[in-house]
Amino acid sequence: MRNQGLFVASALRFLLAILVGFSLIGTSTLNADEPNAPLAKLDLKDGDSIVFLGDSITHQCLYTQYVEDYFYTRFPKMRLKFHNAGVGGARAWDALARFDDDVAAYKPKYVTVLLGMNDGTYIPFDQATFDKYHADMTELIGRLEKIGAKPILMTPTMYDSRAARLYPRKGRVNPPQRLEFYNSVLTYYGTWLREVAVEKGFGFVDMWGPLNNITLQARKTDPKFTIIRDAVHPDAPGQVVMAVAIINDMALPKGLSNIRISLSGRKPFIRAAGGKVTDLQVNAGEISFTWLANGLPWVVPEEAQLGAKLAKLGHRHSREALEIHGLQPGRYELSIDGTVVGTYTADGLARHIELQENAKTPQHQQALEVANLNKQRNSGPVRNLRNEWRAFQAHARIVRDAQTDEQKAKAAEYGKRLDGILDRVKGHAAEAKKLEDRIFEVNQPKARKYVLKPVTNSEAKK
Repeated sequence: MRNQGLFVASALRFLLAILVGFSLIGTSTLNADEPNAPLAKLDLKDGDSIVFLGDSITHQCLYTQYVEDYFYTRFPKMRLKFHNAGVGGARAWDALARFDDDVAAYKPKYVTVLLGMNDGTYIPFDQATFDKYHADMTELIGRLEKIGAKPILMTPTMYDSRAARLYPRKGRVNPPQRLEFYNSVLTYYGTWLREVAVEKGFGFVDMWGPLNNITLQARKTDPKFTIIRDAVHPDAPGQVVMAVAIINDMALPKGLSNIRISLSGRKPFIRAAGGKVTDLQVNAGEISFTWLANGLPWVVPEEAQLGAKLAKLGHRHSREALEIHGLQPGRYELSIDGTVVGTYTADGLARHIELQENAKTPQHQQALEVANLNKQRNSGPVRNLRNEWRAFQAHARIVRDAQTDEQKAKAAEYGKRLDGILDRVKGHAAEAKKLEDRIFEVNQPKARKYVLKPVTNSEAKK
């Protein structure tokens, strides 16, 4: 009887263990199946830091510059801290080598990561090459998480094999396999990054898709079209496409402003978004009002404006609309602060006109001044700062690869060039800040006087 009781007790304990096990398995499975939501949009406030980490495409200081232009003009009351951490030729390993002083030191809230072009080594897909990239990127992502930064993983950009064929660089040989396969290798790397971003709840930006799609569309009418003339580094217009991809995929605000005035009722009706209308006057068919916008149109320097057109930047991301209903039929001249910016029909004004790409408007000229100041900032002190880290990268690789006493001595000698690097970096950053201070003087919106008046027949004939 006693043995039977022990058997029953053992059986009960066994059954209980099974039930607890199933319970634990169920809990573990439940937790494992709780999916992360990839980052839907950026949550930014004054003083937040954004680091752009990458290779030579980031070192060019172009797409980063145009993203900065967006923030300078769209949010003139919010001052973010931007740091370009791109170095020509960089792979994920190189980003790890300079991580502490070139990334973590800036206490970033978000870090965009554009690496992979060099990691693929410009050959058809090779598993060992990808495994190295995978390991280094995984470590890099882990270090970003450790410092509390949210990674925004970005696909490698496009390798334009047709441009490589049409415009070969002197002294560079492009093997047939590179021309045929390398662009597809980059999309493989980018697809892996997308999986990582989705599973871990990071941000993700598709750079490869927009560059390829715009190029394909343009080649339907111009087979020689390219925005990546050297096949690897997007030109200024291509870098605008990249900047727009970041604004798109991170769901940043798009339309700038809209003014709607109706004259059909007993008294004029005004509805405005993105600013404030005051002092509306209607007299003998002439309308005037004062408009104070919250921001400025997103304008890029002249050499990049083809990219703005290709990406439809103005209409999609900087729409500055004016809509007036109830006007008498005819043509009307619009002036802003005394400058005539255009002549429009009553029907056109009722549908709405868009002013963001009108270079005659004072606000467009103000935004262009911001863009040119930021171009000066990036092509001067920011580029100089990045060149300091290029020297660091070269030294880090020499040290890594040194085996013989002679190689180690060479590494030590080269290392002398780095004496004082952090002080020089600090000096370049101070110069960049001076120009940014000037940007924040120029980028503040101003109250603008709008006057819309009928065009007489004699004026229309001029």
